Amino acid sequence: MSDTTGGTGGAGGTGGTGRRAYEGRSITVTFEAGRCRHAAECVRGLPEVFDTARRPWIRPDAAEAGRVAEVVRRCPSGALRYERADEGEGRASPPPTGAADPE
Repeated sequence: MSDTTGGTGGAGGTGGTGRRAYEGRSITVTFEAGRCRHAAECVRGLPEVFDTARRPWIRPDAAEAGRVAEVVRRCPSGALRYERADEGEGRASPPPTGAADPE
């Protein structure tokens, strides 16, 4: 597993986005610090993966990739995103608006 910075640019390689990638075997989780609202959905959802007292604080391989993706989708700010090796990119989605299916 590696902890890499996303984007391009100067020292740290973040290119101003503040986005970091945490790569696991089956899933890579990215975190954009500037978007985070510290709701702690991730920490409460999977403390074995998201632990702010540890470095790196995100360890994608500490849980099954599907569970990690599920918790990332709960992120209310969209600061967390994921990419599964077998499915592609995903991110937190806004809650449904309550509109009924048009069937």
